[in-house]
Amino acid sequence: MNDQKDCLVCGRGQQEIPVTEWHYQKSNFFICAQHIPVLIHDPQKLIGLLPDADKMQGA
Repeated sequence: MNDQKDCLVCGRGQQEIPVTEWHYQKSNFFICAQHIPVLIHDPQKLIGLLPDADKMQGA
């Protein structure tokens, strides 16, 4: 877990941009407001960044 609370996608931290904490598969991760739509609508873009993203379906 990254104590810096950086966005899972772009790597920008809470000092640069607002980030939100999410809980998934007994882990916590952070994502910025710009990339929340990716998580919701196109989670395949998170393959390699988020476990089992390949099994997720977009809304």
